[in-house]
Amino acid sequence: MHRDRFTKIVATLGPATSSPERLRALIDAGTDVFRLNFSHGTHEDHKQRVALLRALEKEYKHPIAILMDLQGPKLRLGTFAKGPVEVRNGQKLRFDLDKAPGTDKRVPLPHPEIFAAAKPGGVLLIDDGKVRLRIVAHDTKTMDTVVEVGGMLSDRKGVNLPNLVLPVSPMTPKDRKDLDYGLSLGVDWVALSFVQHAHDIAELKKLVGGRAAVMAKLEKPQAIEHLDEIIEQSDGIMVARGDLGVEMPPEAVPPLQKRILAACRVLGRPAIVATQMLESMVHSPTPTRAEASDVATAVYDGADAVMLSAESASGDYPIEAVTIMDRILKSVEGDPLYRKLMDASRREPEATTADAISAAARQCAHTLGAAAIVTYTNTGSTTLRAARERPDVRILCLTPNLHTARRMTLTWGVHAAQTEDAHNFADMVQKAVRIARKEGLARQGERLVITAGVPFGTPGATNILRIAHVT
Repeated sequence: MHRDRFTKIVATLGPATSSPERLRALIDAGTDVFRLNFSHGTHEDHKQRVALLRALEKEYKHPIAILMDLQGPKLRLGTFAKGPVEVRNGQKLRFDLDKAPGTDKRVPLPHPEIFAAAKPGGVLLIDDGKVRLRIVAHDTKTMDTVVEVGGMLSDRKGVNLPNLVLPVSPMTPKDRKDLDYGLSLGVDWVALSFVQHAHDIAELKKLVGGRAAVMAKLEKPQAIEHLDEIIEQSDGIMVARGDLGVEMPPEAVPPLQKRILAACRVLGRPAIVATQMLESMVHSPTPTRAEASDVATAVYDGADAVMLSAESASGDYPIEAVTIMDRILKSVEGDPLYRKLMDASRREPEATTADAISAAARQCAHTLGAAAIVTYTNTGSTTLRAARERPDVRILCLTPNLHTARRMTLTWGVHAAQTEDAHNFADMVQKAVRIARKEGLARQGERLVITAGVPFGTPGATNILRIAHVT
């Protein structure tokens, strides 16, 4: 599973990719991380997929990361008495908490939190923004609106409220049950949907209790107001452009994507760019040129990973989608401009020993033409610092902790391997050289730049840099 690229690929599993043969093909095509979308499928479905992935992990003798994605609070309309109804521009429409089936005059909206947060002049978006309504009056049980953009309303369509902070936890009862089950399966990452504040992530971290890394999905405009705090609190970030693109103007999303990725780079958090990356490949064997350019832009922006959703979960060409994404990543990373952008966006290291060592490791590897940078780590913090530097060689993460090795497979440029902790300097060098050769990252006669902390096994104590010759 040695990848000849830095940026990682996340593939969502579903009906199209649940057999051992399909999972093996996804790995061979270039998938680094597998996403389980708990908005779909049963617990048994996810259990079977995890079991298959862990079996393949043993077969490939390489850590495989599994990311569980919690559904979060889905705001939806109720049902309609006589099927779908059409609403027209300028029409008045009332929403209420009454569960009785709706008509073209009133619509059930079974979410008291929406009525509590509503404000005159606020906007309701239905069905991913296809229908737009303006709030003109409301109380705790009813809300009167005027249709600004008409269309069809039907049972259980999604509702978005841009620029409104809802008094609701992103963790629903369903999410709590799913979380307990996912953690019992041994997932490596947990992604939280519809994050609005840093305390949403803090709440999830308490429930996870260190059993997995926690990722914030940025898909609400309110989250951007607290961006740095959310990134600081999280172990990773997903730029979920689907809902974000519904609640914000389309032209606002591209610069926001760049801003989020830059902030993640500064704070050393892995970042995934997701949603509609190769959307046409759900039913087409090739992407549009615009989609290829979209993937490339995320890579030029410095994303750690790019993600496939329906393309790999339920599409007709899941393996082809991963294959083409892999080709796009390699093409971009082979462009001299890519390296210039990575170097130009590098920030000055903080005044800490660990940051100084990581910056020096990158410079040494470049100056010496080293084959790789090797990081010894227990928690992954040393490896994350090395990745933040965006060196021009791969990073070999050596850790005694299998959970750390799995989590690090999401990070830019990292090839993770589990090994016993080093006992002394000589043992450290021997392990690094042996594993780098075994994993295909270095050949005889090349050099390695090795970073570690003394005493060995002490978390966050990166204070050594060593140059080693591969023999």
